[in-house]
Amino acid sequence: MSDRTNFFDKLLAAVESNQSLLYLALDPDPESWSDSASAASGNTQSLMDDLLAKLKCAIDQTSDLICACKLNLGFYQSLGIPGCELLQQILAIIPSHLPVILDAKHCDLNTSTVFAKTVFQDWQVDAITLSPYAGFDQVAPFLLYPGKTVFVLCATANASAAALQEYPTPENPLYLQLVRLSQLWGTPEKLGLEVGVMPDMLARIRQAAPERLILVEGDISAENDLAEENDLAQLLAAGLSKNGEGLLLPVPPSLLAGKEPRREIETLRDNINQQRLRAIEGSPTCELWLPDVCFLQQEPHRDLILQLYDIGCVVFGDHVQASGAVFPYYIDLRKIISIPQIFHQIVSAYADILKSLKFDRIAGIPYGSLPTATGLALRMERPMIFPRKEVKTYGAGKLIEGHFQAGETIVVVDDILISGKSVMEGAGKLKSAGLKVEDIVVLIDHEQGVKDKMQANGYRAHSVLALSEIAEILYRANRIDTEQFNLLTAEH
Repeated sequence: MSDRTNFFDKLLAAVESNQSLLYLALDPDPESWSDSASAASGNTQSLMDDLLAKLKCAIDQTSDLICACKLNLGFYQSLGIPGCELLQQILAIIPSHLPVILDAKHCDLNTSTVFAKTVFQDWQVDAITLSPYAGFDQVAPFLLYPGKTVFVLCATANASAAALQEYPTPENPLYLQLVRLSQLWGTPEKLGLEVGVMPDMLARIRQAAPERLILVEGDISAENDLAEENDLAQLLAAGLSKNGEGLLLPVPPSLLAGKEPRREIETLRDNINQQRLRAIEGSPTCELWLPDVCFLQQEPHRDLILQLYDIGCVVFGDHVQASGAVFPYYIDLRKIISIPQIFHQIVSAYADILKSLKFDRIAGIPYGSLPTATGLALRMERPMIFPRKEVKTYGAGKLIEGHFQAGETIVVVDDILISGKSVMEGAGKLKSAGLKVEDIVVLIDHEQGVKDKMQANGYRAHSVLALSEIAEILYRANRIDTEQFNLLTAEH
C-alpha cells in the first residue's frame, strides 16, 4: 500500500480536478452489495469475492466523479477475519489521488493510542471519524499524526438521539457545545465535524463552525426526501462554507444500484455545483470558481492559472517593476490572500515543492510572500522566520524576526522571480546571521534566464509556474488574444 500524504492537500486536489463534493461510501453490506446467491450459499470466500468485485466496480465507475472514499469499519469487522482482509484489499485498490476516510466512530480512551497508530501508520488512511464523548484525551492521540485529519461526530439524524443531542434545551443543545469545544482541540485542517442529513441542525453547526470541514453522513436520495432540487439546495445552503466548499456529501446508494449509475452520479454532481454557485451569490469576496473551458489534455495547474487571471492578477498596460524596468503587463499576487479557495491551492502548490527539500525553517520575503510563508509554516508544521525589509531603529533592532540557531538551513519563499535582486538581498540578510540558504521557491518565474543567474550566485531556484506556461494556458482558454500572448512571452 502506498504512503498517503496530507489529507487536506489530497482532498482539495480531488475536489478541484473532479469538481465534486461527493464521497463514495465503500461499505460491504451483504444485503445491498453482494449477489443474493453468494450470500445465501454460506460460502464465505464466494461472498468476499463478490463483495470485492462490487466495491471495485463502484470505485472504477466513480473515481473521476468523487473527492474521497469512506469505509465504515463496522461493516468490515462484522464479517470477521475475512472482512478485515477485505478492508486491506479495498485500501490497496483505491486510487492514490483520492483521500480515504475510515468511519470508525472510535470511542474507547484506553485503545486510542494504539488504534491511532494502526489506522494512520499501518493502514495509511488519511482521516478517521471519532465519537468524542470521552473528551479531548481520547481524541488527542489521533491529532499527533501530521497530515492526518479527525472528524468528530457531533450530531446524527437518528430520531432517538435528540433526547441527548438537544439536552438540556433545543436552544442551548449539547451538540453545539461539542462543536464549540472541539474547535479548541485542533486546527480546521486537523479536525472536522461529522453530521447527519439534517439541514436545520447543519445550519446551526455551520454558523458555530464557519471554517470547519463537515462530513455529512446519511442518504440524500429520494428515500430521505432530499431528491428534489429545493431540498438539496436547502442542505447545501445550510452546510456550505462562504467560499462554496467545506462540505462532503455521500453518493446515494440508490444511484449506485441504478441502471446507469455513472450518468446519475454525474448529474447529481453537476446539480450540486449549480446549487453551490447559487448558495454563495451573497458572498462576493469568497466567490466560488468553477472552470468554464475544457482541455483535451490534463494540465496540472490549469485551474489555478485561470483563477489567477479571473480575479485580476494579470493586468495589461505599462507598469514599472521594482527593478525600475517598464513591462507592458503586471502580475499582482496580493489579491490571493482575500480568496481562501485560491490561497489554499497556492499554499498546497508551494508545499509540493518544499516536501522534496531539506530545511530547518521557512523564511518569507517581506512583504508579498509573508502570508504564503505563514500558511506554509502552519500547513507543514515547520517554524518560520523572516528578514526585515528595513532594520528597526528602536526596540531590539533585529535584522531577522523569529527564533533560529546559526548554522540552520533555511528555504526562502517569495512570490515572483523577475530579476532575482530582492530575493537574493533577503537571502543575503539571512546568511549574514549565520544561516544557510540553498533553495528559493517562488510561485511564478518570469524566466529569461533568472534561474541560471540564481544558480551562479549559489541558489537553487524552484517555481510553481512559469510565465510562458501561464501565457499558453490563458491563450488556449481564450482569456487573452494573440497580442497579449506575445506581450507575456516577449523578452524584456
